Amino acid sequence: MKNILLFPLLIPFVTAVAALLTWNRRRLQRLISVCGAGALFAAAILLLSTVWRDGIQVMQIGNWPAPFGITLVADLFSAMMVAMAGLMGISVVIFSLESADIEHEAFGYHPLLHILLLGVCGSFVTGDLFNLYVWFEVMLIASFVLLALGGQRAQMEGAIKYVALNLIASTFFLSAIGILYGVAGTLNMADLARYLQSAPNTGLMTVLAMLFLMAFGIKSAIFPLFFWLPASYHTPPTEVSAIFAGLLTKVGVYSLIRVFTLLFIRDIGFTHGLILLLSGLTMVTGVLGAVAQNEFRRVLSFHIISQVGYMLLGLGLFTTAALAGSVFYIIHHIIVKTNLFLVSGVVRRLRGTLDLGHLGGLYHSAPVLALLFLIPALSLAGLPPLSGFWAKLALVRAALEVENYPIVVIALAVGLLTLLSMTKIWGKAFWGEPPAADAREMQLSSFSRLSLYLPMIILALLTVGIGLLAEPLYAMSLRAAEQLLNPAGYIDAVLGRTP
Repeated sequence: MKNILLFPLLIPFVTAVAALLTWNRRRLQRLISVCGAGALFAAAILLLSTVWRDGIQVMQIGNWPAPFGITLVADLFSAMMVAMAGLMGISVVIFSLESADIEHEAFGYHPLLHILLLGVCGSFVTGDLFNLYVWFEVMLIASFVLLALGGQRAQMEGAIKYVALNLIASTFFLSAIGILYGVAGTLNMADLARYLQSAPNTGLMTVLAMLFLMAFGIKSAIFPLFFWLPASYHTPPTEVSAIFAGLLTKVGVYSLIRVFTLLFIRDIGFTHGLILLLSGLTMVTGVLGAVAQNEFRRVLSFHIISQVGYMLLGLGLFTTAALAGSVFYIIHHIIVKTNLFLVSGVVRRLRGTLDLGHLGGLYHSAPVLALLFLIPALSLAGLPPLSGFWAKLALVRAALEVENYPIVVIALAVGLLTLLSMTKIWGKAFWGEPPAADAREMQLSSFSRLSLYLPMIILALLTVGIGLLAEPLYAMSLRAAEQLLNPAGYIDAVLGRTP
């Protein structure tokens, strides 16, 4: 079953090629896109079940032994992230059947979306730093074109900021890779981990750690490197914003967790202490930005920044319980944030605007949509019994166990401010006064309702289900954290021997 690692790469690649070949046949292209996204999700679930049952999966491309060849590897954390990429892919593709413009589809929306999924999945299963850089670039190219698709002025402005900052991140990343290869003579992550265990802890290692922190920090949108995200994520079509919000910053967070649990663990007092500090600052600045906004998607965009701080909290604390909380939080947030962006798309479809000052009364005219907003919004704020409550509880408990009370206070205060900003959206868009009598609300056909509402309903049910049955996901997250904090199993699986 080693070939199972190829499926998350081959399926989106073949889907993208097939969608390109059916460029002028819209219905067939849509069918291919849906089937490809469904196949990716099925392959991701199969990979996750295999890793859960049989342990870490490794494939050496071309039968070249590590560290000389290209290595694909999936531990439990990787497999969980691939599964989430598959789930978000099928959700957004179904939503796109109604939300995507004909012009956007004609300019390559479906092939680009699957190329983006290819880059995301490749980043999760690669076992080599240079190939991680390659997958990042695949993801960057696809995301840049998707962001600019349509060519509107706001989109182009956001796309330029997005690509400029991400190219800077790529420069830091490539520089760090070059220096690290010059020092260690390898870029295979398992081989690097073995080398760094016995290498002298010099100042150069600290510099390399900071270069990786800068590179992945920009892609994760951590403080103070986040300003590109709220300038760009609210500009593209809803389906593009949703897949970006759900997955792209998580690839950066995943990379930070991977390198700072596998490679740079010699001076955790400095490196992980700095990550913890940045985590708190990211939470605070993100939520303050969200509270100050008055446009639906800009509020949600700033909340992505804030929630990234929670994801890094477990890495900064660097305990098994804390890392389990981070993994749990990432899974919860991918589902919730994607759903909130999808809800914003339906709001815009109904009212033609996302300015909170020009919305209102949606609770009365679209009660199902109001409920579908309320579930992920309250989960994002951390209210029981939804998934966000357990995610934040796991992190707060982990912080209390190590007696880090300042970060506990910050996490709880940011949760309250998150609730405040969510109630602002609820009060102005859903519960407030309806717009002027001459403002007409668009009516949706039966197919439109099915295509738009089905993904949101599924994601909302997952949010409630995780909240009511949190133990299985937490057990999986705990096991993933144990693998991350005990890298010997990862190294042994890749290199075929215990270092």
